[in-house]
Amino acid sequence: MTDPLERIAAALDRLAPPPPASDDPQAHPAYVWRDGALVAARAFAPLPLDLLIRVDRQRDALVENLRRLAAGAAAQDVLLWGARGTGKSALVKAAIGAVQGEGGAIALVEVAALDTLPQLFALLAPVPRAFALFLDDLGIDLPAEARMLRSLLEGGAEARPDNLRLLVTANRRHLVVRDIAEQDGAINPRDSIDDQLALADRFGLSLGFHALDQDDYCAIVAAYAARYGLPFDAAEAINWATRRGSRSGRVAWQYVTELAGRAGRSLREIG
Repeated sequence: MTDPLERIAAALDRLAPPPPASDDPQAHPAYVWRDGALVAARAFAPLPLDLLIRVDRQRDALVENLRRLAAGAAAQDVLLWGARGTGKSALVKAAIGAVQGEGGAIALVEVAALDTLPQLFALLAPVPRAFALFLDDLGIDLPAEARMLRSLLEGGAEARPDNLRLLVTANRRHLVVRDIAEQDGAINPRDSIDDQLALADRFGLSLGFHALDQDDYCAIVAAYAARYGLPFDAAEAINWATRRGSRSGRVAWQYVTELAGRAGRSLREIG
């Protein structure tokens, strides 16, 4: 007679859903890495690069790095850090879209969990295409996560595939949340600082984004409004930002979305 434990295990195997199948890694411009499968992004619609103003230095550096990656040349991992709403994520998507528009063989892959990256590396390593693995709004909550990211970026036993690079956005330059740094610092402040720097220093390209002044904010609103043929009042745009407590590219886009909604128009339709 079959062992009862073997029968139970077999029954559980039958009940368990099969692992999801990945979409073709060469067929789509962007993907989401979800539950061990590569899923084509439903709607990848990056902004045109020329709409992202006041970030010229960051834009040029990121696009050039992605061009190198798409061409099979040496490229850097990238950390985009700074104030919230300043265009870090929008620039990543726009830069990928721009390089794809030039014919670059590259795709964006959005990743949510650090511990799944080795599995993703194994899946994408043999694919004849470059991939920018995008970790958005990353914050390191545990020392083990910091060690894992350091190992993935540099120094692990297994070499990272040449066709993959990480693009990480974060509000903090050193990624590690403050309370962890303080806990470490209670024992040895110097070690805590060195640990944070060791993580940030693994990124070959670090791009800072800073809060906008009023003129820059209005310039961004004006650029969006001009692109979509929407009239706007500068005083109202400033008041919109004041009520939200922030002047940023995100707030500018929200205001332009409001303008389009008032006019009964869709930004996608008129973009």
